[in-house]
Amino acid sequence: MNVYEAILTRRSIKRFADRAVTRAELERLLDAAIQAPNHRMTQPWRFLVLGPEARRAYGRTLGSRKAAKVADPAAAELVARNIEEDYVALPAMIGVVMQVDPNPQDREEDYAATYMGVDNLLLQAVELGLGTHLRTGAVMDDPRVRQAFQLPDDQRLVAIVQVGYPLEQPQPKPRRPATELTRWLP
Repeated sequence: MNVYEAILTRRSIKRFADRAVTRAELERLLDAAIQAPNHRMTQPWRFLVLGPEARRAYGRTLGSRKAAKVADPAAAELVARNIEEDYVALPAMIGVVMQVDPNPQDREEDYAATYMGVDNLLLQAVELGLGTHLRTGAVMDDPRVRQAFQLPDDQRLVAIVQVGYPLEQPQPKPRRPATELTRWLP
């Protein structure tokens, strides 16, 4: 498979087969991530391969945040419990962290580099036959997640990547063609 094919076939996978992802496969994903371009070779990324207890802590926090939006207490408890169990059941989960530079310009460069690393990871997964689901949002800054992941103050959790063998391959979502989004300047 070439890179363009990987780009065209990458999808967000929401359901994974009950099949383990090996340490060697995860290491291959991480090795691809660190090849991303980064300004002045800061290599700002850090990775957390999350075992069942770390996944439980993340799922518990996310579940409680989502349950807080549900009016019925019994339904809210069910939402929280289901989300927690869904995260424990994942075949693999990677936390993508960046070292936070005190200089705002360097911090922006590092954030961009970290996400380029995430993209490398996602595309490498496609080549290996793995599926991924990239997760972001306010939960990344939740103190309970930071504590569970033992993140120091100078690190920022920027993404969670769920990894596993896909149960199904969703159809691509329509996208506007690049020609509609491009201006050619003289």
